[in-house]
Amino acid sequence: MSAEAPDLTSADDIAALIDHTLLKPEATHKQIDALCAEARMYRFASVCVNPIFVERAAKDLNHSDVAVCTVVGFPLGANRTAIKEEETRIALDDGATEIDMVLNIGALIDEELDLVFDDIAAVAELCNAEGALCKVILETCLLNDEQKLQACALAVDAKAGFVKTSTGFSTGGATVEDIRLMSEAVSVAGVEVKASGGIRTLASLREMVEAGATRIGASSGVKIIGELTGGRDKGVATGE
Repeated sequence: MSAEAPDLTSADDIAALIDHTLLKPEATHKQIDALCAEARMYRFASVCVNPIFVERAAKDLNHSDVAVCTVVGFPLGANRTAIKEEETRIALDDGATEIDMVLNIGALIDEELDLVFDDIAAVAELCNAEGALCKVILETCLLNDEQKLQACALAVDAKAGFVKTSTGFSTGGATVEDIRLMSEAVSVAGVEVKASGGIRTLASLREMVEAGATRIGASSGVKIIGELTGGRDKGVATGE
């Protein structure tokens, strides 16, 4: 985790926590350009876009401090490891510097832990070799607490940089209880926690950070900053 806690009354500090996200299947080039423009304006940590848009986002955000994040094995996590590896290689070549991968959820539930580890490690190794950040999506709404802890331990052992709650495409999103559980599980190893799924208000963001999240995935980043500054901004790209 960061040595210095963010100031949750500061628009700049809050913006620096947010992965400004647009993963809808109907996303257009125009919306991606707007997403990147908003990320530059508010100085969000990253934009998180589908793989087809990585190259475009990297060009849009050239000479900025905003990272380009994309997803791998998304949203089900059920691809073969070789496919996730190739997705990762292409994304890194296209300019991504952060990869949010979905672990093999069914294998975790079936207690095929070697398979889950190998799946994560294959992506994390590629990311680490390129100085990119690997975040592992657990899809916590489908897991019990024991499985969440197993997933966190496997992500740590596989040398991922983050564990992440949710895709936003399943039956539930981030909860304060899951953030606390995950944060306690990985903090000693220096791995961080990303909360995503259903975070649409400043109050919700603050709850997640206070519980231990150091990154927030949200399509409502502009609206959240607007709550803090008293503005009525609405994200052009996401419409939220």
